Amino acid sequence: MSDVAIIGGGIVGLACAYELAGAGARVTVLEYGKPGMQATNAAAGMLAPLGVAEGPGPMVSFGLRALAEYPPLAEELERACGFGLELRLNGILRVAYDDDELAALARRCAWQREQGMAVDLLDGALCRELESRLSGRMAGGVFSPGEGAVSNQLVALALERAAIARGATVRSGTPVTGFETRGGRVRAVRSRDASYACDAVVIAAGARSGQIAAKLRARLPVRPVRGQMIALGGMRPAVRHCVWGPHGYLVPRANGLVFAGATVEDVGFRRRTTKAGERGLRAMASTLVPQLRAATQQFAWAGLRPGTPDGLPMIGPLPEWEDVVVATGHYRNGILLGPLTGRLVAKGVMQRDWAGVPAEFSPGRFA
Repeated sequence: MSDVAIIGGGIVGLACAYELAGAGARVTVLEYGKPGMQATNAAAGMLAPLGVAEGPGPMVSFGLRALAEYPPLAEELERACGFGLELRLNGILRVAYDDDELAALARRCAWQREQGMAVDLLDGALCRELESRLSGRMAGGVFSPGEGAVSNQLVALALERAAIARGATVRSGTPVTGFETRGGRVRAVRSRDASYACDAVVIAAGARSGQIAAKLRARLPVRPVRGQMIALGGMRPAVRHCVWGPHGYLVPRANGLVFAGATVEDVGFRRRTTKAGERGLRAMASTLVPQLRAATQQFAWAGLRPGTPDGLPMIGPLPEWEDVVVATGHYRNGILLGPLTGRLVAKGVMQRDWAGVPAEFSPGRFA
């Protein structure tokens, strides 16, 4: 018997498995495809808590907390697994093409400084000192030296291997078909060919979390939001830092590729790329860095982000099911927030202590 059945093997589910197994729980992860190969694999790997928030709030505070915890976790996972995670906190440059866009960045920079965050407002010349290949059209930008990126694929792989080393079981190709309930509690999770007895359930199925919760007659308003990306190569890396423009971003990777993303599309569960989406990303990338017109598109891909009506994640007990916990709705911040979510879910499940999760993230707000 597993103490905890985790539905979903993306970065959030794997982080929950790693932390719960480390706390002494017997854990089984049920992933309908391959672990880490859905939205987690499709991400760019940016660790950017400042994002596009217009003011302070629980999401920014939670993101900064998650960012601060990344380096020690990365060291822990690298020691456990024997490979690096390509963690690079060398800064993110957000740029503007005109005075209006720069004014918006300046307003954001002002409140971030008031909150004690290290950010610098730059003119166009200083932006190009940081990134010499940027377009001459740049009016200016904001540099956040503490943000950066990580290899999302390697983080997911490390969490999976480290969770297994701690005793967790990870089952691929195991879609959940239903639950066995008795006395108002979930007693087991069913798949097509087996039933997994458990004392607690964690729903961490990303964009499909709502479908899973519906099997318990519960409402989780999570919707899939498609994001397309392309990888550009065939030339010297065009940027050294993550560069975020008004219409997209560029993320340099350790293998010399530059990831360009990402579209935001409400198209249901259609996880495929489109020619129009790829053309738009090529145009965005070459507008930011004109030399990228000469780059070769190596490949393109798409993923389904788990979005919520208010843009905040859902972390905590599912209303009316005290033994069912929700960890989903991280939208564009799953790579950043996943590890911290896993730690807080483990504490909540094992100690019934949810004090570390902002009240605004409670799944009960949609009940």
